[in-house]
Amino acid sequence: MTDLTLKLDSITRSFQQGDEILTVLKGINLQIKRGEIVALVGHSGAGKSTLLQIAGLLEPPNKGQVIMAGQDTAQLSEAQRTALRNQFVGFVYQFHHLLPEFSAVENVMIPQLIKGTGLKQAQERAVDLLTKLGLSHRLDHRPKKLSGGEQQRVAIARALANMPKILLADEPTGNLDYATSDIVFNQMVQLVKETGMSALIATHNPDLAKKMDRIIEIKAGTIA
Repeated sequence: MTDLTLKLDSITRSFQQGDEILTVLKGINLQIKRGEIVALVGHSGAGKSTLLQIAGLLEPPNKGQVIMAGQDTAQLSEAQRTALRNQFVGFVYQFHHLLPEFSAVENVMIPQLIKGTGLKQAQERAVDLLTKLGLSHRLDHRPKKLSGGEQQRVAIARALANMPKILLADEPTGNLDYATSDIVFNQMVQLVKETGMSALIATHNPDLAKKMDRIIEIKAGTIA
């Protein structure tokens, strides 16, 4: 069995802007090992979000290979890539994107129910994750009744609910104040380590980046 969770090989991504072609990623090579937590840094517009989208099979590269679970994902059908993404990847974004009509525990249960997990098991896992994130007293609250930090904790629990092999997080604490950001980040990393999954986390916060196993920087479309 390969020790790699994710491998990006010579990834190039360009976009059409009027009459010009803007190349955001220029031959990116990246390997993430099982259990490794990697910080992804770079200035705004450097291509961090694009790289995460490609790594999570949400958009294809123009050139290069995304190897996930030992498979060249370009050789898979769209349905197979979707199934692999749903099984293998958890996403956390800067904005929580919680479903406003559902409670915290229901938001964490929903992806499990979609996957086919039984109702009781989904509820138990949701409660367990939210409790580990310090939200045992907020399980039945809807998002509008939660603080920003609490909402992002729910989003993290939702991303981990189906026990993915890798967590991809795009500025997951970017909307939080410094103190709350530090608490939420530490809780997220602790949960990731407990499960043994890998993580690729984009952040502008150098203090948070230093807490991860390794830091990679995107500069001028390449990894510096």
